[in-house]
Amino acid sequence: MTETTETVTKPVLDIHERPSFNKWIILSIQHLFTMFGSTIFVPSVTGLSPGVALVSSGLGTLAYLGITRGKIPAYLGSSFTFIAPITALLAAKSGGGPGAVMVGTFSVGVVYAIVSLIVYYAGVDWIQKVLPPIVVGPVIMVIGLSLAPSAAAMAMGTNNDGKYNLETLAVAVITLLATIIAMMFFKGFMGLIPILFGFTVGYLTSMAFGMVDYTLIKNASFFQIPDFSIPFVNIDPVITVTVVLSMAPLAFVTMAEHMGHQLLLNRITNKNFFKDPGLHRSLLADGTASIIASLIGGPPVTTYGENIGVLAITKVYSVFVIGGAAVFAILFGFIGYINAVITSVPTAVLGGISLLLFGVIATSGLRMMIENKIDLSSNRNMIIASVVLVVGIGGLTIKSGTFELPGMAMAAIVGIILNLILPAKHKSA
Repeated sequence: MTETTETVTKPVLDIHERPSFNKWIILSIQHLFTMFGSTIFVPSVTGLSPGVALVSSGLGTLAYLGITRGKIPAYLGSSFTFIAPITALLAAKSGGGPGAVMVGTFSVGVVYAIVSLIVYYAGVDWIQKVLPPIVVGPVIMVIGLSLAPSAAAMAMGTNNDGKYNLETLAVAVITLLATIIAMMFFKGFMGLIPILFGFTVGYLTSMAFGMVDYTLIKNASFFQIPDFSIPFVNIDPVITVTVVLSMAPLAFVTMAEHMGHQLLLNRITNKNFFKDPGLHRSLLADGTASIIASLIGGPPVTTYGENIGVLAITKVYSVFVIGGAAVFAILFGFIGYINAVITSVPTAVLGGISLLLFGVIATSGLRMMIENKIDLSSNRNMIIASVVLVVGIGGLTIKSGTFELPGMAMAAIVGIILNLILPAKHKSA
């Protein structure tokens, strides 16, 4: 992508730097806490196993790190894009069920593999032409801001029943303030774990408010085997054209998300992952992770913006920390008590953290445009940025059957098209 002349902030831990053992554990757990709520949300609302989702998330992330040669610090978790088709396939009276979800998830990975092969032969130089900062910046802003309503809903307690809850808002605000204080004033190692500190303060506060449900913890056992769905062992795959078409096309939606996250990681780490290890490798790795998930009964996975937010805040880019989080996710899928405790974290705590994390992502896009001296007095630039933001944040969506192209993907596509068709020579506003 376009180089800038800014003075790059030195990372606390760069991509291949390994922290000491005790710091390693805590930094990895911070990432685990960040992804946990979203990863178990998808199986919880669709009817899949949360334990399996955790294990597939961890295995998929380890596969991703391996295929990308340990060069991209990205964590993969359950993708929200596939909630609708998964729910529909599980509810189908014929030609559906877990076997259908398995095949659909597998097909998503195959689409990724095919596209990665095309990128391998076509190269990545075209990316600089179709994705300049005037497109990338607003798209990154959309990634963060499009998640803002869910963060606000969790913080206000309107996520489930639509009723405003003052106690929930209080816990969310306290969680947010604790995280901000840690970011601003903590020094040394404590300054590296503001998210985990915020989670801890928020959880203790929610306990004081009586908002923690201890039922799951009381009924949990130390060791539990997740409800794996293994093809031809305890589940028969349902292979039909309808099943494949219900999920495979949605891979292009998560690919747009993947590209946005890669661009954001480039910006945060001052690297160019499109060239090294290569976009083809990251796409193949993302697809392989979904294939792994399909073989054990988990949902498709994708890179997580929440964990990228943690990277931006802490400046700890170590893949060892990401790998540690993946290992913990696998272990936690088998440990009933830990699974129950983390599952009991109220949405208010997640909401308080998300108010900051999603905003950090959005401001990274704004920073990119500022550092690349994007002239918004130019009609061309103003049009591209304005349309991308409104399409993405407004949620302009294309739907056809189970296929859905959401606002985030639409924003990226519209931005690319406008950048290619609008003349380079233009008048100022």
